[in-house]
Amino acid sequence: MSTKKLRLSTAIILCVITFVLGVSVQLLTAARTDVTWGLLYQVLGIVRTQYVDLDVKDDKLIYGAIRGMLKSLDDPYTRFVDPEGYSEMQNHLNGNFAGVGIQIGMKDGGLTVIAPIEDTPADKAGLKTNDKILEINGKSTEDMPLDQAVSLIRGPRNTKVKLLIQRNNMQEKPEEYTLVRDIIKIKSVNRKKMLDNKNKIGYVMLTTFESKATYDELMEAIKELEQQGLKSLILDLRNNGGGLLDEAIAISSMFVKNGEIVHTVDRYGNKETFQTVEVDYQWYTKPLVVLINGGSASASEILAGAIADNNRGKLIGTQSFGKASVQNIRPLSDGSAILVTVAKYLTPNGNYINKVGISPNYVVEIPTASIEEALRDPNYKYSEEKDVQLQYALDYLRKNNK
Repeated sequence: MSTKKLRLSTAIILCVITFVLGVSVQLLTAARTDVTWGLLYQVLGIVRTQYVDLDVKDDKLIYGAIRGMLKSLDDPYTRFVDPEGYSEMQNHLNGNFAGVGIQIGMKDGGLTVIAPIEDTPADKAGLKTNDKILEINGKSTEDMPLDQAVSLIRGPRNTKVKLLIQRNNMQEKPEEYTLVRDIIKIKSVNRKKMLDNKNKIGYVMLTTFESKATYDELMEAIKELEQQGLKSLILDLRNNGGGLLDEAIAISSMFVKNGEIVHTVDRYGNKETFQTVEVDYQWYTKPLVVLINGGSASASEILAGAIADNNRGKLIGTQSFGKASVQNIRPLSDGSAILVTVAKYLTPNGNYINKVGISPNYVVEIPTASIEEALRDPNYKYSEEKDVQLQYALDYLRKNNK
């Protein structure tokens, strides 16, 4: 046999071996998958034929299995939403739903208030960022999926929900709050005004990024202030729990010219960099301060990180919440959906702030006495003069208003 024929035969044999091994691996993987799903169907069959309660519905069992599957990922933001919950979520994105007005998430292993929405039942009752929700209507929230907690808290207008709240370092025992649900109308821009007419320092409070109109609302607010001679701006992101990535990028592009906004990293380690996008309005050069606190999360942190890392402005307040992941909503065939984490994000300088948050340039704590006064006095009203973080921002801009 010639050397050429021998090489050819060897190559054919190697190809055959490789093919067989490849098929074997595929068959083995398929077999393992079949065994895994077989276990699920086996359990389903046992429950159907032997469980004492005949009224158990298949959809309840399947939904429970899905929730358990996603919970095993140990990611509170990857979650299942039943058809009713998904419908409510869509209403929420449209800026109108019934509830108590709090954004919640998982932090330090517990159900946590990220931020109350201003002028809602939760805000009026005195719920605060980082409050732990121990029970909802008497049901423990320990090991409770996030979507279930959201469903229990929301409900028809004028109905009541009881929340057992533990406030860190503020009280020895948990306190029960009874809230009356109402229609929650989310406005992205909740407050805007010229705070200092002499120095032309304007103020805009941005409460959410969850509406597709967030960019437009902020643009109009700043334009109104510019008509009054705006020279510098305080952008308030405190208690802004975040929202849509696209809105965060668009709004960041209002303030950052030709820079990086955020990096995302997918499951394979592939990094995608989002640069500034073309927007209808730019506010690139004038002095800017951004207020943040522990309720500033997700999209708020993208904006704050972009401004800080591009040296576009100063951050004042306290450490932000620390949510650095991106979720996609995937509708399912029966009207339900899953929110699945598809990437983590990094600030332009490459910082991964998950569970850590963003540090402000100037740390300004709210005095404990002010918080206790607000909780004690039902007639307590917020005032700009009592807001030490806002006053610090005003003083900073008065000194640096060029």
